[in-house]
Amino acid sequence: MDISTTTDVPPPASQPTIAERKRAARGATRPGDRIFLGLSRGSGILLLVIMAAIAVFLTYRAVLAISKDHANFLTTFEWNTNVLEPKFGIAVLVFGTIVSSVIAMVIAVPVAVAIALFITHYAPRRMSGPVAYVIDLLAAVPSIVYGLWGALVLVPHMNGLFGWLNDFFGWTGVFSWDEGAPRSMLTVGILLAIMILPIITNVSREVFRQVPQMHEEAALALGATRWEVVRMSVLPFGRSGVISASMLGLGRALGETMAVATVLSPSFDIQASLLNPGGGTFAQNIASKFSEANEFGRDALIASGLVLFVITLLVNGAARLIIARRAEYSGANA
Repeated sequence: MDISTTTDVPPPASQPTIAERKRAARGATRPGDRIFLGLSRGSGILLLVIMAAIAVFLTYRAVLAISKDHANFLTTFEWNTNVLEPKFGIAVLVFGTIVSSVIAMVIAVPVAVAIALFITHYAPRRMSGPVAYVIDLLAAVPSIVYGLWGALVLVPHMNGLFGWLNDFFGWTGVFSWDEGAPRSMLTVGILLAIMILPIITNVSREVFRQVPQMHEEAALALGATRWEVVRMSVLPFGRSGVISASMLGLGRALGETMAVATVLSPSFDIQASLLNPGGGTFAQNIASKFSEANEFGRDALIASGLVLFVITLLVNGAARLIIARRAEYSGANA
């Protein structure tokens, strides 16, 4: 005798799809939801409008100046806007801005990553807290204070380093020194490295703290040393975060004004040596010439500001591409 038992089991409730959730969000009827949606959407639109307005303003004033320039704006080694036939160019400013920022990044990024690793994985709890607190304080120091410290303390003590570099590496030409005042691109780069060090350290530290404890414990269980744990688990996980931190530091280095203007001895020529005075940066040139410039001179300075604006956008865009290509190492995918 066949006995069949049938049990009516209700089908499992299907989960709403992403599209259905979005439609539900758009159809929210609660006042708080509508207010929050409007504020968040309006904030995003406002940001785009502000960026567009800045770009339009800079472009308009730059076109007015460049149209009256009697020299090549991109290659001229001169800045003279107070004559009947003005001649000005950004070749020296581009070189100085990029070189000083690269020097700062080469010095600051390895040191910042090392400090972040020390705070999160090596230092005892009693030491990591005070060290992190001191790093946070360095981030709050105003630029002019760094500039005064650089001019009064750093510059006078650079003679020994410059002499050593000239003795052992002067044959390269990059580190030759004429024994002048050490108000050069290398000094500016060192000062900028000190200024951006807290930014890179703080962001990298927070990224390293997000490494899943399970990853580190698994590596230790397999017999890995402390350094192998850092190399195989911590650094791959935090690579995108370190890149983002570095780009934040680079953004400050590119646009730093008062500290550079206080330390650098500017001139509109490109020095092959990093130890001799000369050169300039976009921000330093704008700050030093804006107060005494006429209407046309200000338009010319705004044109140089437009170039700095474009460089900053390109740097941020490149950082986004790098992070996107290394998405498999990000914390979100861990």
